[in-house]
Amino acid sequence: MALLLDVDGTLLDFAPTPDAVHVPPGLPPALRALRARLGGALALISGRPVPEVEALLPDTAAAIAGEHGAALRPAPGATLRRLPLPHPPAAWAEAAAALAAAHPGALLETKPHGLVLHYRRAPEAGPALQAGLAAIAADHPDFAITPASMAWELRPRAADKGAALRAILALPGFAGRVPVFAGDDVTDRDAIAAARVLGGIGLYVPEEFGAPAAVRAWLVRLATEGW
Repeated sequence: MALLLDVDGTLLDFAPTPDAVHVPPGLPPALRALRARLGGALALISGRPVPEVEALLPDTAAAIAGEHGAALRPAPGATLRRLPLPHPPAAWAEAAAALAAAHPGALLETKPHGLVLHYRRAPEAGPALQAGLAAIAADHPDFAITPASMAWELRPRAADKGAALRAILALPGFAGRVPVFAGDDVTDRDAIAAARVLGGIGLYVPEEFGAPAAVRAWLVRLATEGW
């Protein structure tokens, strides 16, 4: 088996802002124990940039895909691999910042290949933020607006967690293994589908676990008892 996991909403509970998430103290040791049990075949696939994932969960995953697959760190200490994806124009970030400012509580998060408007602290602003992003990216078919947990994300269409899962399964230490992936969000469904097509298991957290706490308990059991 190879275990591949989403981060926010799967391993970690959502917080009012992305930088306010809490990492339960038992999670990193459980992931390290699982990585050892699996001979290193444990990976994280996240919408966050790779350095953020590394900072949250250091020394836990052999491979990390970030930005929905736009970036891949194939091994600890390895050079980051980036897909040749388009970058959003600077004017888009400026327009999105103005959009967030017009809705108190909304938050703009910028990424190398996209941006996110969070409305967890301004839930009534969701429809307006979606419409604003659609206007910003109008006539740019290389980008898509994706719903996330209390957020709208503008990202390149070619950034795909399913492709990220396949790329990881081609790496040394992962090749030839049966994938088990767990994720909670719309963008995770590509990886869930890819895992199933490859003969593995794709777990949708809201249906299979209900909440990240149950995922963490499952991982602790796997780390102590095995598959």
